[in-house]
Amino acid sequence: MNTTPTEHTIDATGKRLGIVATEAAKILIGKTSPEFARHIAAPMQLTITNVSKLDIPEKKQSEIYQRFTGFPGGRKTETLGHLATRRGYAEVVRRTVAGMLPSNKLKKVRLAQLVITE
Repeated sequence: MNTTPTEHTIDATGKRLGIVATEAAKILIGKTSPEFARHIAAPMQLTITNVSKLDIPEKKQSEIYQRFTGFPGGRKTETLGHLATRRGYAEVVRRTVAGMLPSNKLKKVRLAQLVITE
């Protein structure tokens, strides 16, 4: 397997959030590489640029993002619009891509390969 890291770039200007996240998840999993192996995280760096210029309709601004602290009654919910103002659109894209990756030991490794710039 090739050990030199490859670099991929996605420009998010004018694109929908789901389209960008799906494309990013496919690249991070390694499905676009001819050397794909599902048990190995491919050496790469994925950069998503201009996420503040995403095309997010007004209806999607009220979409719920939730997380769990691990304690009883610890489910925290907030809307996409509130998360974007509090943490920025980079966090919205990161959470969306994380939800599209398989939940296994490679999830953290693959998310570490993701670089998002506003």
